[in-house]
Amino acid sequence: MSAGDFEERVVTVPLRDANAEAKHKRADKAMTLIREHLAQHFSVDDDQVRLDPSINEKIWERGRKKPPSKIRVRAAPFDVEGERVVEAEYAE
Repeated sequence: MSAGDFEERVVTVPLRDANAEAKHKRADKAMTLIREHLAQHFSVDDDQVRLDPSINEKIWERGRKKPPSKIRVRAAPFDVEGERVVEAEYAE
């Protein structure tokens, strides 16, 4: 991959829709929302998005019932075995 093909982006993912879920499912829904948002913005399937544990720690920081309302993640697409994969980590 040449330097011109590398497109790392910082994306703000809104997580307000997680509050529509039952309280005990909100952190799980927030993780799903992050995965879906990145898949949409990078034109890949949901299962092609890899999330760093730092994102998981930030979502679960206040417990299962109170995930943050939005989160900024740094994401970049890579080609792995002929498939486009997006790797994301928490952007502080």
